[in-house]
Amino acid sequence: MLWSRDLTPPSSLAITLLDLSFHRFSYLCFINMTDSSSEALAALQQLEENGKLKDRLAIIRISDPISTEVGGSYPSPSKRSSDVSVSNFDDPTPASLEADLSHYKELFSKLRFSYLEQVTKEKFLRAIVGDPPVIVGHNENMELETQLADVKAELKARKEDARIMIEEMEQMGRDLASRYKNVELQTTQLSTLPASIENLESTIAELRAKQIATMDPSDPNNTSSSQNLPLPATLALLAEREAELAALNRQLAAVHSALPRKTREAEAVGRERSVLERRKSDAIAQAREAQRKKQQGESDGLEEMGRWYRGAEDTLKELVGTQT
Repeated sequence: MLWSRDLTPPSSLAITLLDLSFHRFSYLCFINMTDSSSEALAALQQLEENGKLKDRLAIIRISDPISTEVGGSYPSPSKRSSDVSVSNFDDPTPASLEADLSHYKELFSKLRFSYLEQVTKEKFLRAIVGDPPVIVGHNENMELETQLADVKAELKARKEDARIMIEEMEQMGRDLASRYKNVELQTTQLSTLPASIENLESTIAELRAKQIATMDPSDPNNTSSSQNLPLPATLALLAEREAELAALNRQLAAVHSALPRKTREAEAVGRERSVLERRKSDAIAQAREAQRKKQQGESDGLEEMGRWYRGAEDTLKELVGTQT
């Protein structure tokens, strides 16, 4: 009764953990042995159709009544006399299992106290009404006290060992629960992988067909040959392209550093160009005005001045030639 009061029977939980570990190992071996994704998908679909997938991966319920003997028949949770919710056994959760454990601990504590009380009363009554009555001396009490102390020490050590074992098993159960969730997630992903693989393969085939159709061997810019290189050649080409990219980056950095100076020079040239454009506009306006006056017969004195300058120049040349 002391074991039943403080601990849950280890056989059910141990069988649960071993069964889950075995089935998970069997499932992983089953997945590894399949040669292709289609075979794995077919096997999973067969297990789902037969209803064996959940049985193979599900954790054995540990919420069976604690009073059930190992190897005996499991009574229905609905026939229990305790006030624990029956729905907890249909859909157990960590909180419900913890509540059931606390409830059963309390029940076993009360049962142990009642048992000790009844047994003590029975032995006392048998001792005093017996013929002859049983008389227990002080020495016998001391011997019993010594034996009781030894038994209590041994019981305490066993309880400590059991507590450590339960903590380890609880940690193992949490780890297995997280692994079980991962297995369920991987199973769901595995069921969708074949369709995704088929779509990717069809897409790759279409892209290759388009590449072959649009490939022109005479085009120097054709990159299809570089796309079909082996890995070493691809790595070498990648290193070459990275070196070119680094050189371009250096050139861009130099251009960026020279950009402010070039900007200032461009602004100065722009200002000079504005001055020259204004002069050009003024010269064009003066030329048009002179052309207009010439067409209208007006004289501004420039032609007479020009003829006078040419005559003076001819006279000076004749004088210089005579003296020479």
